[in-house]
Amino acid sequence: MMAAGRAAEFGRSVLLLEKNPTLGKKLLITGGGRCNLTNNKTEIRTMLAKYKGNDKFLFSAFSQFGVQDTLNFFNQRGMATKEESEGRVFPVSNKAQSVWDVLVRYMKEGGVKMQTSIEVAGLSVDPDTKRIVIKTKVKKPARNTSHSDAGGEITAKSCIVATGGTSRPETGSTGEGFMWLKKIGHTIINNNFALVPIALKDAWVKKIAGVTLEDIKLTTFQNGQKQEIQKGKLLFTHIGISGPTVLNMSGEIGELIKYGEVIIMLDLFPKLNHGALRQKLQTLLVAESNKKLKNTLSKLIPSTLVFAIIKLANVNGETANHSLRHEDRIKLVALIKAIPLNVKGLLGAAKAVVSSGGVALEEVNFKTMQSRLVPNLYIIGDVLNIDRPSGGYSLQLCWTTGFVAGSNS
Repeated sequence: MMAAGRAAEFGRSVLLLEKNPTLGKKLLITGGGRCNLTNNKTEIRTMLAKYKGNDKFLFSAFSQFGVQDTLNFFNQRGMATKEESEGRVFPVSNKAQSVWDVLVRYMKEGGVKMQTSIEVAGLSVDPDTKRIVIKTKVKKPARNTSHSDAGGEITAKSCIVATGGTSRPETGSTGEGFMWLKKIGHTIINNNFALVPIALKDAWVKKIAGVTLEDIKLTTFQNGQKQEIQKGKLLFTHIGISGPTVLNMSGEIGELIKYGEVIIMLDLFPKLNHGALRQKLQTLLVAESNKKLKNTLSKLIPSTLVFAIIKLANVNGETANHSLRHEDRIKLVALIKAIPLNVKGLLGAAKAVVSSGGVALEEVNFKTMQSRLVPNLYIIGDVLNIDRPSGGYSLQLCWTTGFVAGSNS
């Protein structure tokens, strides 16, 4: 949508083909329906540091349209934005629909022609005219679509491929774009899932589904060796854990689990060492010496976690605080600083936020987003082999590469 709107703004005759009945199906579910549209890192190199070594490719594109440009684009079109934790930017409305509305209005102002329920079956290049040939078929009858629009072939001076990767296939991201591009000579790096919730073996997790923890630390271990540390926010689900912190470490866990069992240690108080936490617990126990442990613990940790902590520590929650043994206090503190979460696996494409892999970056000119192999073919967004964390970085990649491609196509 960004690419189409920008190309139309430059006076191009633009046709947008969408295989779904409506546009922006994935956009509308991003950020839990709130749409985390970018991150607040307006300094280009600071922003690009989050794209795992791909800064040398992305610098040119982000110099043309970066974070501040994105904020200006939406703000100047009447959509106010706000900043939340870790620099995440959302519409003030808390609705992805607000972002969708701006983009659709942008396209309509430029006269973009939009056809829905039209599925692309393949791409080729006419050897004589060098124009892009797009094979189409009707997925199902679209509203207001004439017979002449109902499939066949479309030829175009230029073509932008913005089909996404393979995450959330129910939104239409099923990987066909990779097949088309491979057939015309592009190298496709093995496609996988980069930001995915994690399934756990621990049965107690099911009882606290929906609980969110702020400012926690997760440390990954395999064979007793520390592998990775992430700090931030955690969400318990009915089968495991999710949330920004979990998503950002899922790629590494996906690799580790190939070679053996993985355990994640959850620290509820990363800012306190064991001694400070022990003193904090002791102060509570003394202040409420005649109360039961299970009732006092809820003043230290979320009440929904109390039962699990007591059970894991093998401590009797009915014990009066004044009778709690020294060794039990030690066990509780140790556990609160390192709750073991036993990884079962990753949840896969259906739950992935983005997919990794895609077109080899060396085969794309990032000054224009044009293919280096096929003239007048442009490749943008999640079709590219660019890993990035959760936090607005995926959509910023879309805005940037879409704008640049639209400007140059």
